[in-house]
Amino acid sequence: MYARVTARQQLTPSLVRVVLSDGDLAGFTMPAATDAYVNVAIPPPDAPYDDVFDLAEVRERFAKDLWPARRRYTVRAWDADRKELTLDFVVHGDSGVAGPWAARVRPGDVLVFEGPGGGYLPDPAADWHLMVGDESALPAIAASLEILPAGTRALVRLVCDGPAHEVELRSEAEVDLLWLHRAGMPSDEELLVSALRTAAFPEGRVQAFVHGEAAEIREIRKHLLVDRGLARADMSCSPYWRREMTDEDWRQVKRDFVAAMETDVA
Repeated sequence: MYARVTARQQLTPSLVRVVLSDGDLAGFTMPAATDAYVNVAIPPPDAPYDDVFDLAEVRERFAKDLWPARRRYTVRAWDADRKELTLDFVVHGDSGVAGPWAARVRPGDVLVFEGPGGGYLPDPAADWHLMVGDESALPAIAASLEILPAGTRALVRLVCDGPAHEVELRSEAEVDLLWLHRAGMPSDEELLVSALRTAAFPEGRVQAFVHGEAAEIREIRKHLLVDRGLARADMSCSPYWRREMTDEDWRQVKRDFVAAMETDVA
C-alpha cells in the first residue's frame, strides 16, 4: 500500500505531522482502535527501485543493505470521507530513519506502508482512564482523549523536552493533565513513575494506556501492577523504544526485554 504526501506541518521542535492521500488509500480501513498503526517502509538514499515498490519483490531482488527500513507509526487521524491519513513523526536531528524522512519530506513524495493494525480502544465501561507516555505515545493518547465523551474522567501524565514541545490535547472528558519536562539529567527517567507514585487515583476500575521508553515503562508497569493493583487485562503497555539504542538494536532485544518485564511481577 502507498500514499502521497499532501501536507507537512512542524507541530513542535521535535514533532512533524505528515498528511497523506491518494495512492491506495481508497482501500484503507481503520480498525476499532485509537492506537491504530501502520508499518512504514523507508528506502535508503538512492535506492535502485521506484518510489512505489513491492516490499517482497525488493527483498527478493536486492541485497539486504538496499531494503527499506521498517518502522511502526500510530495513526493520528483518518478522514474516511477525504481519504486522508495523518501520521506524527518524532524527529531528533539526523538520528534514526523515519524521523529524518519526515524532516525533509515534501508534498508529492511517496510513503509505502502496510496495515493498519491496532488493539487499544477506551472502554466505556471503565470508571476512569489512565494515559501515560512520551512523544512516541502522543498520537494514540491524543486520539483516545478525543473520543472520550463528556462525563468521563482521565488522568494523563506526559513527558517531553520542555514547554515548546507540548501539544494541544482536546477532549470532552474531565482530564487531569500534567506535562513533565526533561532537564537532560539521569533523573529524567524517573519523571513519569514519580508523578504516578504521588498521583491521587480516582475510585473505581481504571483502564490504562502506558507506552514510551523501555526503562521508564518497565518501572511504571511494575508500580501499577504491584503497588496500585491494576489488572493486566485493563492495561495496554508497551516499550516503544529504548534510550541509547538505535531502532535496529532495540528490535533485536525487545522480545527478551518484554519477557524480563514479566519477572518484575511474578
